[in-house]
This record gives sequence, C-alpha cells and structure tokens, in this order.
Amino acid sequence: MQMIERFLTDGFVKIENAFPAELAEQGRQILWRQIGLSPDDPAGWTKPVVWAMDLSGSPVFDQAINSPALHEAFDTLVGPGRWVPRHEVGMFPIRFPVNPPDDDRGWHIDGSFDRGDGSYGINLRSQGRALLLLLLFSDVGPDDAPTRIRVGSHLDVPGVLQPYGEQGAEFFELSPLVEAASAHRPEVRATGRAGDVFVCHPFLVHAAQEHTGTRPRFMSQPPLLPAGALELQRPDGAYSPVERAIRLGLGTA
Repeated sequence: MQMIERFLTDGFVKIENAFPAELAEQGRQILWRQIGLSPDDPAGWTKPVVWAMDLSGSPVFDQAINSPALHEAFDTLVGPGRWVPRHEVGMFPIRFPVNPPDDDRGWHIDGSFDRGDGSYGINLRSQGRALLLLLLFSDVGPDDAPTRIRVGSHLDVPGVLQPYGEQGAEFFELSPLVEAASAHRPEVRATGRAGDVFVCHPFLVHAAQEHTGTRPRFMSQPPLLPAGALELQRPDGAYSPVERAIRLGLGTA
C-alpha cells in the first residue's frame, strides 16, 4: 500500500482534507475566544506563541480527530485495536508574526512518558506514543511558521535510543543526539490547508519555525496513544508499520 511505503520511507504521510475546513474554522473561533484575542485586531498580537488547549467540551475537535480518513490511517499504520481513540486534540502552540520569535525551534522528537522525576522520556518502544499528529486548523504556507520535518529521520533515532533500554532517554538529553544523527536528512515543511493532517512516526525529528507571514498559525500536535506497548519481537511477525520502521532503523527488519 502506498501509504505504508511512504510512511516507512519518509516517516510521515500527509492526509489532505482529513477533516472539513468548516470544523477548522469553528475550532479557530473557539480558540480565539479562549486566548482573549481577535483575528481582526493585530495590535493585540504581542507574543510570538500563545498556548491554548482543547478545553471547550465542544464536539468540533472530537469530530476533527475522529474523521473516517484519520481512523483509516491509524488502523493502517498502528493496527486495528492497537490505538486508543482520542476525543480532543490537545495543545495548540498558536504562532503569531511577532519578533523576536520564541527560542523553541530546536530539532527534537517529543517526549512521551513521565520518567517519575518530573522529566519526560522516550524509549525504543515509544512508550506512550504510537504516532505524532499535526492537525492544521488554519491554512499554513511557507511563511506561516510551518513545522520543519527531516524526511526519513525516524530511521536514525532507533540506533540512538537503543542503548538507553526501557528507561529511555530524557528529552533534553536526547534532543542534541537526534539532531546530530539526522543532520544529513533533507528538510520539508508541514504546509497545507486547514483540515490537512500530517500523520508522523513518533521518532520523526522535527522543529518549530519562526513566523514571517501575516496570519496566525493554528495547529495542534497531539500524540495518538497506543493500546499496548509497541513490540519489536513478535513471534507471528505481525508488525505494524510503526514497529517495522523501528526495526528498519535497527537493521533487524
């Protein structure tokens, strides 16, 4: 299947019109109210990033993340019954065209579990994260702070993580290691229309970007939770594409 091959090679697939643009517009209206700002008053945009969260209880976000196209992708890439349905879309780092930009633009993969000491970690089986999702709730062009992606970088990360075992590596310790390991990879930007979704391997190396456009960027970046731990040694060989990619990175596929 083309989606699987693209995912294994690149570490992500872009699903256009994954949810209706009308839902994206409704979601933006909810978020504007939450942060107390207006799309018609740029004078109020004084911070480069304003964080918001899907706390409204509105069915808008539930419908967006539970579209048929996304459920099909989750089943294809993680496996039927191997992921936990979401009913909200998590945090929104809403990016505004304000200088100077936030100093939050380093290459990384997202931490996925609490290590018990106040830090977040990542281990080889991607505990707590089956996929990274980038849901565009506004149109995002090249100047609108699109997330930067290192294509194929998900294959560089397993070898970095392997020595850390089940305990995993701490987020800030790991970030410079995965940045160095993936430095040779080509870079693309997560641009698209409102309603598009980038479905990413949890080990895909990515980074934020400065906003040089005119329109605030609305994008949520939730994890898709696994129903159980990823398995890298299945006796029946029934590996999901997420697991297959980790094995490819280890050279065991």
